[in-house]
Amino acid sequence: MATNNTFTLKSNELGGQLNNKHYINGMGFTGENQSPQLYWEHAPEGTRSFAVTMYDLDAPTGSGFWHWVVFNIPVHINELPSGAGDTAKQLLPESVVQSITDLGTPGYVGAAPPEGPAHRYLITVHALSQPLELDKNATPAFVGFSMHFATLGKASLLVYGQKQ
Repeated sequence: MATNNTFTLKSNELGGQLNNKHYINGMGFTGENQSPQLYWEHAPEGTRSFAVTMYDLDAPTGSGFWHWVVFNIPVHINELPSGAGDTAKQLLPESVVQSITDLGTPGYVGAAPPEGPAHRYLITVHALSQPLELDKNATPAFVGFSMHFATLGKASLLVYGQKQ
């Protein structure tokens, strides 16, 4: 019997929808602004670090919205605990960088979709051939550009969020 060793991203707390803990506390939401628990398995050979991103594909900006950009996750780590995106909690090793989001602050910023159809949130783990030589002030676009040249593989979850 063949085994499936595909690079895969999973979560023990996410289904197909974000829940209140993943929404921002503000902008008409009473969420907990807590990043989701994530774990991954079967990283590609040659992986030396990981990055995780969360992106709203449907934000009414013309360019989407980056909710979380975290990189230089050591290769021996394959899980981010719930709330790891809160930089004050220091739940990640010192080498891990949480750069700025499209809100202009480092760490996780919860979902805040406006009234209307559900938004798609793409959460991706990137297996990288090397750590990135960037700091917490790197913009999401520059982190993405830098990752492009070091990405060995990606695994994603697509979840939905909608203003109730």
